[in-house]
Amino acid sequence: MKKILIVDDEANMRLVLKALLSREGYDVLTAADGLEALEVLKNQDVKVVVTDLKMPRLDGMGLLDRVVRDYPSVPVIMITAHGTIHTAVDALKKGALDYITKPFDQAELKNVIAKAIKTKTLSDEELTAGLEDLDRQDIVGVSEAMTRIFEIIKKVAPTTTTILITGETGTGKELVANAIHINSPRGKNPFIKINCSAIAENLMESELFGYEKGAFTGAVSSKAGRFELAHKGTLFLDEVGEVPKDMQAKLLRVIQDQEFERVGGLQTIKVDVRLITATNRNLMQDVKDGRFREDLYYRLNVLPIHVPPLRERPEDIPHLTAFFIQKFNRKLDRTVRGLDPAVEELFSIYDWPGNIRELENLVERLVLMARDETIRLSDVPPEVVAAAEDGAALKAADRKKPFKDVIREKTEEVERQMIVRVLEECEGNISKAARQLGLSRKGLHLKLAKYNLRAKE
Repeated sequence: MKKILIVDDEANMRLVLKALLSREGYDVLTAADGLEALEVLKNQDVKVVVTDLKMPRLDGMGLLDRVVRDYPSVPVIMITAHGTIHTAVDALKKGALDYITKPFDQAELKNVIAKAIKTKTLSDEELTAGLEDLDRQDIVGVSEAMTRIFEIIKKVAPTTTTILITGETGTGKELVANAIHINSPRGKNPFIKINCSAIAENLMESELFGYEKGAFTGAVSSKAGRFELAHKGTLFLDEVGEVPKDMQAKLLRVIQDQEFERVGGLQTIKVDVRLITATNRNLMQDVKDGRFREDLYYRLNVLPIHVPPLRERPEDIPHLTAFFIQKFNRKLDRTVRGLDPAVEELFSIYDWPGNIRELENLVERLVLMARDETIRLSDVPPEVVAAAEDGAALKAADRKKPFKDVIREKTEEVERQMIVRVLEECEGNISKAARQLGLSRKGLHLKLAKYNLRAKE
């Protein structure tokens, strides 16, 4: 059961929220103020924090600051009777995922909690901010690729150019977006972020543009959307490739005209927002496949920034490792000094499929479990050691082969994977799969025989 922490100084509110969320299948923990909540967070694997704003000892904003600093992947939802735009901007700017005003609608609360749970799941796979204040110095890297990214940030930060950041999961795309914002003239204004893949399709419009009271069932009060909250600041749309097709036209209009209407509203709202987007998808391929609007793609891709995977910049690994050791020494109150040379060598040959997030998680585990001030090879999980050894063996074997043979084998591997994927999509229908692959039926049969594959007629 996923654990939700409710923080409120009113006992009745804690009981109501606990009963409501328990019926939804959550394991609900409670705390009467921020300090009590921090004790719970130390000892429990909390997925989401739902906190009141006004509390004794440590209030909601103070708790938010501590959670963002010490538990950056845990989403925080603010519940307050003081639901002004100013309060919402302050909370979201400090890192809150969302806010709900009292009296709240039960359906809205359930939707926000579900979104937070999905965001937490996604953030466990993504790189989160390493330090409290994000500027370009917090992006660790000395490689040529990262140097180029620093140069781009320096050039584009003073402008209002729309930017598309691409890269695999866990490479640090959000950090790049943060650095651009903080180094821009808008740096002291709101930086509002939203993970598009964590929002249900039917809620996307109200999340982006807000809604008026009575616009739909459960809309008991008006609420500003993310574009409105980001006025004079920056809006970061992560996983923009997940925006539904019908919403893409509306998003295009806001980018072009900087104006929109809330759901259920008649008044046109004008905003001044700098837009930064990110994706781990190939949007150009999505355009060709009809999943993403071509005109929107070119509006977003005014200035592309590609963040390379960690395996392509191994010279950054020692610097990132040292950065994370310092971070987790502070967080876990440890005194680890560094890695044994054997571990350094292992880290340099491992492929890091999870990129920087995987490195961060592994270093936290190693710092926590280290038996002395040096992390040794015996401390590293066996599966990581085995994967590194296997990868090194494969690379060594490839180096001994003629270049043409390596290229042929890699090409055949990709071709086989493509045939398997298309056959699955076509439910094994050879004729349909052949058309989709651009082959004749006979040609596909020959490929199936070559790769020892079978498909039903």
